[in-house]
Amino acid sequence: MPRRILLATDAWVPQVNGVVRTLQETIARLRARGHVVGLVTPDLFVNMPMPFYGEIRLAMAPGARAARLIEAFRPDLVHIVTEGPIGWAARRWCRRNAMPFTTAFHTRFPDYAAVRTGLSAERFWPIMRHFHAPSRAVLAATPSLRAELAARGIGPVAPWSRGIDSDLFHAAAAPDPRLRALPGPVLLYVGRLAPEKGLDDFLGSRHAGTRVVVGDGPALAGLKARYPAAVFTGRLTGPDLASAYAAADCFVFPSRSDTFGLVMVEALACGVPVAGYPVQGPIDIVGPRGRGGESQLSRTIGAVDDDLDTAIAHALLASRADCAAYGASFSWDAATDQFVAALGAVLEDGRSSPLAA
Repeated sequence: MPRRILLATDAWVPQVNGVVRTLQETIARLRARGHVVGLVTPDLFVNMPMPFYGEIRLAMAPGARAARLIEAFRPDLVHIVTEGPIGWAARRWCRRNAMPFTTAFHTRFPDYAAVRTGLSAERFWPIMRHFHAPSRAVLAATPSLRAELAARGIGPVAPWSRGIDSDLFHAAAAPDPRLRALPGPVLLYVGRLAPEKGLDDFLGSRHAGTRVVVGDGPALAGLKARYPAAVFTGRLTGPDLASAYAAADCFVFPSRSDTFGLVMVEALACGVPVAGYPVQGPIDIVGPRGRGGESQLSRTIGAVDDDLDTAIAHALLASRADCAAYGASFSWDAATDQFVAALGAVLEDGRSSPLAA
């Protein structure tokens, strides 16, 4: 049955990242299914750039107004997307009003904080446990992340995977002729240019080929200075991004801190094998043997290895057709099914709540 679902998130447009993309795709599908979706987002408040991550705008003292917005919407359930100021404000309101809520674990903030501060990531995990403790379900994209969260005392966990825009990312996407003309193999990275993304590992790798970087971020100027032979295109979207994927021989994902890596699936759908480290994200998508997260495929669609050059060399052996077929299996409709199932289970458990009735 249709529900009134409120999403409270510190990540929202104009940010361009996997969290925002996931929300946009999910909201569109929820509304198409008849659900009424409300939003509490940073643009509704006085906000400021997040230190060290200026693209994220942090709401300033959102508590009172966030409470009014939630009350006016009269939700059946609140889903809290992020652990920022809006997330904490929504959490406080839900607890005060006996409102069942779910949360999501999209970003490894302990790892990001460790990179920025030089402190151990373990110093920050207690904050994550405290934030998610009252949640009826903590949604996470991959099996390995859900297992880690459970081991760290964060849960109960529930699956919420990701999908692709199959009208945009597919095997027939036309390669960008300028990138395709570069000395091969063309090794591609797409994403934010920041210290935690491991770009020095990618751009400093030894495998032959031209390294192409698509994206923007605070590390751009330094990377350009250190790696003058690399090609930096800036941020690309839509058909231009699909053409960049299609022009590549291998997609390289050097991050050790991402929880999923939607760009890997988009690249695969365009027929591009993926190379990465054997960590969360690559291990769940490419798999430890390069045959999918559960080693369910008969042939490889990429490779993971502690040596990135080895991963690239093995990934280049994969068939583009096999990669495209696997990438196409990631569906936003299926991911939305998981989201609805998790929230529906919570509403069934909390049906005695006066606001959930």
